Amino acid sequence: MTEHTDSSTPGQEATPGSGTRESVPGSSQHERKPVLPGLAAALLRRLRTPLPGAQPRLRFEMPPDFDEDATTPETETGTRFGHPGPRMSSQHPLYMGFMGTVGVGLALLVYWIGSNTTQLLLWIVTALFIALGLDPVVRWLEGRKLPRPIGILVSVTVLVSAVAGFFATLIPTIVQQVTQIVQEAPRWIQDFIDSDFFRSVDDQFGVRERITQELEKFVNNPDAMGGIFGGVVGFGSTVANGLFGTLIVLVLSLYFLAALPAMKKWGYRLAPRSRRARVEALSEEITGSVGNYVIGQACVALLNATFAFIVMSIVGVPFAVLLAFVVALLAFIPLVGGMIAGVVVTLIALTAGWQTALVYAICYFAYLQFEAYFISPRIMQKAVAVPGAVAVISVIAGGSLLGVLGALIAIPTAAAVMLLVKEIFIVRQDKH
Repeated sequence: MTEHTDSSTPGQEATPGSGTRESVPGSSQHERKPVLPGLAAALLRRLRTPLPGAQPRLRFEMPPDFDEDATTPETETGTRFGHPGPRMSSQHPLYMGFMGTVGVGLALLVYWIGSNTTQLLLWIVTALFIALGLDPVVRWLEGRKLPRPIGILVSVTVLVSAVAGFFATLIPTIVQQVTQIVQEAPRWIQDFIDSDFFRSVDDQFGVRERITQELEKFVNNPDAMGGIFGGVVGFGSTVANGLFGTLIVLVLSLYFLAALPAMKKWGYRLAPRSRRARVEALSEEITGSVGNYVIGQACVALLNATFAFIVMSIVGVPFAVLLAFVVALLAFIPLVGGMIAGVVVTLIALTAGWQTALVYAICYFAYLQFEAYFISPRIMQKAVAVPGAVAVISVIAGGSLLGVLGALIAIPTAAAVMLLVKEIFIVRQDKH
């Protein structure tokens, strides 16, 4: 039985009657003059050949749209499982009792799941909020003939690089200024103790003696010392959880941003076909407003912190970089964030003198008025329009329920609710 090897057609099977067998690329050991380009090409063709028995990955696809005019045979996908039978009457006692029990059970199950996964739900909401905020940027890049995956990669890379560069620049300055605060704190305390005000209060109420007694009790109390150790451990756990949560939010944001068109499509298909176009229009309006609001609020906060840093550097407010970071964080909270930031920085500026605090307060609060009437309306013109009273109430309610995240998403949520009320409830009421 002879063996024949054809190097020009690797992987080709011979005819059954010829007595030859399949030649394998790279297995011809009888060639006296191996050619490297030919071997590379054969290896490349072999890598492109699918593995035996390999199947494409299954994907959960959307079912086709229902067409009343189309007549599909029983063997096709739409009716291959048969036609549904008659439904049980909703007035039947067995049906009512069973469905009532199922409804109560599902409500209890949802409550139990929500109460035990609160942190995860907050991460999901945060990631979805970030994804909606970056979606307008990705769609803008898509309009510039960039594929959506590349647009997502570019937008997320720019965001992560900006945040990383900001913190890389900020953290050394914060550490330096916090160290300076710790070093200056004993002198501030001593100056306060030596002041005439403290001496008069100490003569009347014995404050110094009372503080000494409380410190001795605290040092001699083992539970208090254990509490300090537990607080340090708890702080470490909080930092670890924060880093883990940041990673989870970043990964979920990428997934949500990549799958946002598919998620919208699935959500629209859950609505009845007769109302699907209206649901899609309302949903697109809401998600677009949320995305524009996030981008606009970020721009407003950046401008606010930049102006505050410039004024603090000019008038000589201490710890300008650290306070500018605080102003940026607080400016993300709509309506009340800028006011809180102005009060906090003004109080700290009093340590440099009342003249410094007064000049900063005048400049910063004047900027807030300019921002409210000229900057925010132009930046937020494509975002949301919510009455002032509703905005204040929603921010307070959101902050009470979910903290800073609740305050951030309060105004977009209020805008979505008002849009639904105006387009659905009021329209329905006008017809009666």
